[in-house]
Amino acid sequence: MKKSMLKLVFAALGLVGAAVPALAQESPWLVRARAVHIDPADKSDPVGGTGASDRLHVGDKWIPEVDISYFFTPNWAAELVLTVPQKHDVTLDGKRIGSFKHVPPTLLAQYHFLPGAQIDPYVGAGINYTLISKVDILDGAGRLEHDSIGAALQAGVDIRIDKQWSVNLDVKKVQIRSDVDINGARASRVKIDPVLLGAGIGYRF
Repeated sequence: MKKSMLKLVFAALGLVGAAVPALAQESPWLVRARAVHIDPADKSDPVGGTGASDRLHVGDKWIPEVDISYFFTPNWAAELVLTVPQKHDVTLDGKRIGSFKHVPPTLLAQYHFLPGAQIDPYVGAGINYTLISKVDILDGAGRLEHDSIGAALQAGVDIRIDKQWSVNLDVKKVQIRSDVDINGARASRVKIDPVLLGAGIGYRF
């Protein structure tokens, strides 16, 4: 029994030893730059608790995005998604009532299905923290929560050009929600919950 256990241990050590040089051939760091289209869900509670839902809308737009990924194994990676503060217009029944800015860093755990292949699809899940600022709604009478914490889901594919460079296509669904206050009283709750469609390039160091 002891001999068989020792054989298994030595066999496992041998596999690890064989894998280390292979992993060492490729850097664990990957940086991507994307152009991303933000498409908000535009869901909201009735304003003042009465009337129709979904009257508040947040404008869609294109933004730049940079993410940094670290591969713990060939299949598993962590990705930090970053951008600069973004300004969005807010409308009520189609009429602009103001704007706000937000910064939505997102941290995701990714699983890559075909690491090392020319076409490598992946999925991810994680958490989003959105900091809302520069709120200017209804000439100062309107307010939004200063932050939002929610889930994030992701699917994408890296298409290799060579050992370092790749083309990336990516889609994310991010949970961003905020209470809307008017003159200090809660008037509605907006569910921005955008879909983010991105395309860009990646570089593996």
